[in-house]
Amino acid sequence: MDDMVGSSLAICGVFDKISKVAATEMPVLLTGETGTGKELTAQAIHARSVRKQGPFVPINCAAIPETLLESELFGHERGAFTGAVHQKKGKLEAAGGGTLFLDEVGDLLPSLQVKLLRFLQEGTFERVGGQETLHVDTRVIAATNVDLQTAIDHNRFREDLYYRLGVLHIHLPPLRERGEDALLMAMVFLQQAAATTHKPIRGFSAQAIEALRTHPWPGNVRELSNRVRRAVVMCEGAEITRQDLDLGGEDLHATDSLDSLRAAHQRIETELLVKALTLHRGNMSRIARDLQVSRSTLYRKLKQYGLEKITPMLTPPLASTKTRRKPSGNSHPSEQSAVRITESPVVASLEPASQVP
Repeated sequence: MDDMVGSSLAICGVFDKISKVAATEMPVLLTGETGTGKELTAQAIHARSVRKQGPFVPINCAAIPETLLESELFGHERGAFTGAVHQKKGKLEAAGGGTLFLDEVGDLLPSLQVKLLRFLQEGTFERVGGQETLHVDTRVIAATNVDLQTAIDHNRFREDLYYRLGVLHIHLPPLRERGEDALLMAMVFLQQAAATTHKPIRGFSAQAIEALRTHPWPGNVRELSNRVRRAVVMCEGAEITRQDLDLGGEDLHATDSLDSLRAAHQRIETELLVKALTLHRGNMSRIARDLQVSRSTLYRKLKQYGLEKITPMLTPPLASTKTRRKPSGNSHPSEQSAVRITESPVVASLEPASQVP
């Protein structure tokens, strides 16, 4: 969905739920491991809701000291505590007419859980140190990477708040359960990072592709994005290697080890296909032309190596002869310069693997 990338059954199920819950006004609870894209999911829900013209206000409940969190969330009146020289509206009021995103909601103190529950039930609250009951029209989307059921069992989270927040529930799957999505997102992150750094990197080596597919990604999408961006900075050639990704192991060459002709042929074909997909962003005619095969052979090869699922999801080409300029503003001067990457064809021949002895 726009900024969200994936073609696996797991993430397509998430896309379907986003479309459905966006049409409602009910609270939403997002669960999943760190780095699975919970805030991006909340933004996608907001952008498809009737509140899309209103503000989207995020607050990380774990990043703000406990003594300040209540004031940040609900606001405070003048003189409510030492240093409160002015009245301050909280994030809840700031999100009026829009959406409040409560990240790491499992870290809320019990006293704040009570106030949040009251707001969800009645739509009312008081600022810290205030007596006036306020009403604000704000939708709440909460997220957590902890098991709230376990927290309930240990009396760290209110059960009634859990059920109120979780009227609608979306679980974000970890990257290791999303099949070829890791490779697809790596291609997209590569395009973005290469365009930013003005480096004409065409794709990943065969060993890098294998590493992307087999790494467990404990940090999920966030880890993948950071590794690819680092790899673009470290890369000294036309393609990202396993070492650039810092995933361990070394890229093997023909002189390093013996391998069957069939296995070597398949590695080369996979590498060429990924390079062509990255370069031409799913344009089958151009890919078939540069690889000197028919479209039917190209489709068969994509299916053979499990690449056919990622082709329809590819974003506009990194390799573009057009000039694009960054919008002016507070961005770095280098980011405002024109980005121009010249397209150079991948010339190779993909013969059926069955013809290799």
